[in-house]
Amino acid sequence: MFFFFLEPILIYNWLLILAATIPAVFLMVKVYQSDRLEPESPYLLWNMVKGGFWAAVVAGAIEWLGNALLVNFVSQKAELYNIIMYFVIVGYAEEGGKYFFLKRRSWNNEEFNCQYDGVVYAVFVALGFALWENISYVLYYGFSTALVRAVTAIPGHACFGVFMGVFYGLGRGYSYLGKNFKSKLCRIVAVVVPAAIHGAYDYIASIRNANWQWVFLAFIAVLFIVSFILVDRMSKNDKYFEVVRRRYRY
Repeated sequence: MFFFFLEPILIYNWLLILAATIPAVFLMVKVYQSDRLEPESPYLLWNMVKGGFWAAVVAGAIEWLGNALLVNFVSQKAELYNIIMYFVIVGYAEEGGKYFFLKRRSWNNEEFNCQYDGVVYAVFVALGFALWENISYVLYYGFSTALVRAVTAIPGHACFGVFMGVFYGLGRGYSYLGKNFKSKLCRIVAVVVPAAIHGAYDYIASIRNANWQWVFLAFIAVLFIVSFILVDRMSKNDKYFEVVRRRYRY
């Protein structure tokens, strides 16, 4: 009898979770299918997704602490507050958190033997992050949030992951060739570029102006197109690190 009254609530919550989950899973499958040389093991990919979950938890704590410190120095109504909050605190907390768990769980893995693998791993971490974040938002704000985030925030995180993965894969390739300086430089860029794009995404979205809505939509469109081109080119031009090293020697 008690379950009879709870059943509609439970069904509704499960529908919310599905609405929050399906877009992320769809994008994971798309990126996975683009890995034409050697698909990664489900176990490793699940570790990437779990890394994204942990990155979301860590980033949330850092953002809370960063905001608590920032409000002591800058008014929340000031434009400087939004700039620091989105471009520094949110951008680096979230993208830095993703990168930490990405590198920790994949850098020395024997399956990381192709440049495009970096894109796959980074996108799976990013979508694990988005999945956890989206479930939290949807359970709190409702189904309408799932619809909006399905076409903005979730693909947005995937795009940030693409940019991170491109430079992360390059960094691993340079490391494989023994070019440590170039490898470190690529790894730095793998955080800086996604953090900057993420900050711009959140900053533009925060502006309450009808004209800026079009700017935000244009920004998303360009971001998606560029990310799609990068995934397509990286997939088609993918090579094993060992093959690259042989060519480099000779």
